[in-house]
Amino acid sequence: MSENQGARLRQLIEARNGLLVPGVMNALAARIAEDIGFKALYLTGAGVTNAQLGLPDVGLITPSQMTETLANVRNITNLPLIVDGDTGFGNPVNVWHTLRGFERAGANAIQLEDQVFPKKCGHFAGKNVIAADEMVQKVKAAVDARQSDDFLVIARTDAYAVHGLQDALERAERFIEAGADVTFVEAPKKAQDIRTIVERLPAPQVVNMVIGGQTPDTALETLQDIGVGMVLYANASLQGAIKGMQDALTALKQTGAVCETDGLVASFSERQRLVGKPSLDAMEKRYTDPA
Repeated sequence: MSENQGARLRQLIEARNGLLVPGVMNALAARIAEDIGFKALYLTGAGVTNAQLGLPDVGLITPSQMTETLANVRNITNLPLIVDGDTGFGNPVNVWHTLRGFERAGANAIQLEDQVFPKKCGHFAGKNVIAADEMVQKVKAAVDARQSDDFLVIARTDAYAVHGLQDALERAERFIEAGADVTFVEAPKKAQDIRTIVERLPAPQVVNMVIGGQTPDTALETLQDIGVGMVLYANASLQGAIKGMQDALTALKQTGAVCETDGLVASFSERQRLVGKPSLDAMEKRYTDPA
């Protein structure tokens, strides 16, 4: 099943038709995204850090925390899963072990970036990047570590904000030469730069549309026309959940009650449907009723 998912993900990204992928921060978000009809999911390190730790995306999440969340997500969905591997949590040896752990837990792709550890959100100020040679070795370690040829290595560079577009392009080219299947120039600030990145680099490209971030809002149709491989909305679900919780809890505090008819919360029955209670009820009946 995992290899089929990986092959499907590769096919979707290599089509270069702007595969729209939402980020998810937990299994419930993954269920909702699959229920809505998305074709692949991205387990976001920023989202897991925000939701699980209540802290910003500044390199605080651990590989074991990401792996545990990944296993929970994989348990409830058969969609292809891309997992945020941050910097690989160390040197090339750490990258090797991180990838192996993610692949065993059900991932179909890992995203690795060339920031100095501890990393920061790609749309924060004050980032720095490691030497390109060091990142090349991390990419090579990731390629060597994967057990399925359909497990994708997505190599991200944050050099655009530090050294400019040309250095970011040169780094991405080197990552592709080292075996990266997909590359990802983070946080371009101009629409023309997105086009240049896609046209210049031979591998499929990821464009990360961070809501409120550095990259200009761009219509999906435009990115598809350019030939982007994957359009990522890494934290749309998280930011939507934050707004929903704020609205519901504000109403609760102000009025002392919240009900289904307020339009602020999902219904009780919808909540149970999303978490699969009917299937568990059927399982309980199957195994507890006398033959």
